[in-house]
Amino acid sequence: MNFVRLMILGVLLSVLSTSVFAADRLTIYTVNYPLAYFAERIGGEQVKVVFPAPVDIDPAYWMPDQKTIASYQKADLILLNGANYAKWVGKVSLPCGKMIDTSRKFKDRYIVTKDVSTHSHGAEGAHAHESLAFTTWLDYSLAAEQARAVADALGRKRPALMKEFSRNFESLKKDLIVLDSEIRRIVSTAPGIPLLASHPVYDYLARRYDLNLKSLHWEPDEVPGHGQLAELRKLLETHPAIMMIWEGEPLQESQDELSSMGIKGLVFSPCANAPDEGDFLTVMKDNLKGLQNAYVNQTSQ
Repeated sequence: MNFVRLMILGVLLSVLSTSVFAADRLTIYTVNYPLAYFAERIGGEQVKVVFPAPVDIDPAYWMPDQKTIASYQKADLILLNGANYAKWVGKVSLPCGKMIDTSRKFKDRYIVTKDVSTHSHGAEGAHAHESLAFTTWLDYSLAAEQARAVADALGRKRPALMKEFSRNFESLKKDLIVLDSEIRRIVSTAPGIPLLASHPVYDYLARRYDLNLKSLHWEPDEVPGHGQLAELRKLLETHPAIMMIWEGEPLQESQDELSSMGIKGLVFSPCANAPDEGDFLTVMKDNLKGLQNAYVNQTSQ
């Protein structure tokens, strides 16, 4: 009889502890997928991470609806990228005490771009690439600093779990350091070779890894017009690149146009939104594999 009572008590305690645990989890909302990935890696089972942007939209130019904004307002933490990313944040009322600018500590290292142009991003309409570059996480050393800011924020919310968060952060940091070292090794095999980018989102990548990179304003899902092709031909006169980095797989017609100029395409996804398969780390590893193959082809010519 006592054994039965103990069994029942054990089950009740298990159910109770599970319920308390679930209720005690931190709810974290983020403005892009990299921050969601960092929060999941660092917080583990102690957090519920929500990144609500639709998968077919660039989060940098997304505007959430009122219901989604209300969900952000109710979160325990709101992780921001900083560097003027997700401009909707400045247009709505969010609790200041919950917002964490993960790049605030290196704002003195933000990149100010020289040119500002207005163009379309498909269904998202016209917008300008303003003077402040914001894809900070493509510099993996800066990504590690953003991850540290996430770990510190979680620790402040749950001091008793600081050791767990720190341990998880160190594991994530190790992965980011490996990416950082690997891309440096790849680029060192052919330093200074001229490269093109289909879009001006690789500023931090170029600075960190000494890429000789010039950016255009081409979209993967749009065929370049006569004006864009003329601009490219003029650029090639002083910047004879034979590789173009794309955010996503370009249309075949675009690839054919580039091929006629002796230029090969290379996909290096910024992974601002959640990938169809894998996660942030697997996408970045795939990016580096593609870059490795491109540099091997370059050096073999």
